Parts: sequence; C-alpha cells; structure tokens
Amino acid sequence: MFLALSVLALLLVAVTMGLSLAHALEFPGKLRLDEPTYRSVQAIYYPGFTVGGLVGEFGGMLVLAVLLFLTSTNTDRFWWTAAALSLLIVGHATYWLVTHPVNSAWLKDTQLGGASQFFFGLLSAPDADWRHMRNVWEWSHVARAGFATLGFLSMTMAVAR
Repeated sequence: MFLALSVLALLLVAVTMGLSLAHALEFPGKLRLDEPTYRSVQAIYYPGFTVGGLVGEFGGMLVLAVLLFLTSTNTDRFWWTAAALSLLIVGHATYWLVTHPVNSAWLKDTQLGGASQFFFGLLSAPDADWRHMRNVWEWSHVARAGFATLGFLSMTMAVAR
C-alpha cells in the first residue's frame, strides 16, 4: 500500500512537472510574437492544462500529505517527501499569486461562462504594458517548472529510500 501511494505521488508530481515544463518550453517561441498575436494566444482556453493541473497538482499535494502523515519522521523518506510537498505548494502558490492574476487580466475581455468565468474572475492583475505582463506570465511558468522539477527529484529520492 505504501509503495503504491509513493508511486502514485511520483506519477502525480510528474504530471505537474510535465505541464509546467510545457509552458516553460513555449517561452522562447512566444517571445517572438507581436502583441496582437500574443494576446490572441493567451486568450485560448487550455482545458488539458486545467484538468492536468487539477489532477496533478491537487492530487499530488493530497497524496504527498497522506504519505507524510504515514511516514516516520526519523527517516530520510519523510524529509524527501516533505521537500516534494513543500516544492509543490510553493509552485502552486506561484500560480495563484503570480500567474493567475495575469491569466485573469488576459481573459478579462473574453466571453467565459460557468466555472471558467468564476475561476478567471479571481485575483485579476491591473492592466500593464503587455510585455511586462508577458514576462511575468512566462517567467512564472519557468519558476513553476523549476519547483515542480525539484519536487519530482525529491519524490524520486523518497521512493528510492
């Protein structure tokens, strides 16, 4: 049971890492876009990222918290798991505090309905120069990719213990 939970946690952290790396890898190409094209691209709704983030990030944090509860504190495994959970939490906080407000600003003139309207209505950033907003959004994803990668490596170490 414990090994299965550990492997599940590793898989969920890998999903989180994969999604954040995908965004980070778009960065160089998106820097070449002019403002109208960039704004058009930013207004596209990515349901796969939303579902993957829900499953990977929330699922990963939940399973890591359960593993932490089940793991003896005097083991290396506990501390590697704690590191993985902490890194996922920091990455998730980066989304809500840095990335999401820019998402909301990009989508403020887009007709959304239902849950999307509520979700993207939260924490909107004030209008700013589009290059500044682009840089904040893109670099926040690079940071999230770094946190997720370190979280994945930490969870890998926990499983290896």
